[in-house]
Amino acid sequence: MTKEMHTLAIAPLGNLESYIRAANAWPMLTAEEEKALAERLHYQGDLDAAKTLILSHLRFVVHIARNYAGYGLPQADLIQEGNIGLMKAVRRFNPEVGVRLVSFAVHWIKAEIHEYVLRNWRIVKVATTKAQRKLFFNLRKTKQRLGWFNQDEVEMVARELGVSSKDVREMESRMAAQDMTFDLTSDDEAGEGKSMAPVLYLQDKTSDFADGIEEDNWESHAADKLSDALQGLDERSQHIIRARWLDDENKTTLQELADKYGVSAERVRQLEKNAMKKLRLAIEA
Repeated sequence: MTKEMHTLAIAPLGNLESYIRAANAWPMLTAEEEKALAERLHYQGDLDAAKTLILSHLRFVVHIARNYAGYGLPQADLIQEGNIGLMKAVRRFNPEVGVRLVSFAVHWIKAEIHEYVLRNWRIVKVATTKAQRKLFFNLRKTKQRLGWFNQDEVEMVARELGVSSKDVREMESRMAAQDMTFDLTSDDEAGEGKSMAPVLYLQDKTSDFADGIEEDNWESHAADKLSDALQGLDERSQHIIRARWLDDENKTTLQELADKYGVSAERVRQLEKNAMKKLRLAIEA
């Protein structure tokens, strides 16, 4: 759809009844008028012709949108989505095919309304595949007539729609489900009589609680053994290990320690190596 055609969008803003009256007041086109306008748009790109075609068919969008009033969605939004479908149909309409625009546009109008319903009827989508979408709308109509299904009705609906009984039951369950928040409510706690939020009882398969406890215990155990092993070293070796490995801030160099103890840097390195060996043996014991 071109930018120019977007500017022709007629959205039912403000008073819905006033919009509907205005849509119904726009004169309908004869077959000859419609064909002439469609040819101007198709061959010449005449946007004035497109605007007239759209305005003269707004009443049909309102009529179709009324059939979706039972989904609990704003009628104005349903009409607006249908208008988008109408504009798409006008752009694609070929006057040489030999059919009226309204017959061609029905598919596009319903397709846009269907997408809107599926996006907004539930937070979690109830139908994602083409087959599920078809089942959703057909099942919705049937349930309005029959209410809740017993097993015989499930099998009857499955035969009528060409799907399995399992598919009917699954879609019926999805349609009956209600949205609920995953996290806790604003009260921060689920009080008596309140349903618990899923966050409190759904399993987190990416985390292993036992592994976390074991890791914490091992770190604590290792820290205790390291502390005991350090106590087994002489004072100078303890200071070298702490200065070289355990101090969080500036690490002391071999030469700085050599100057402190009045020995060579190589001697400090040997003391460090021997101390690390003793620590390793003590921790592994």
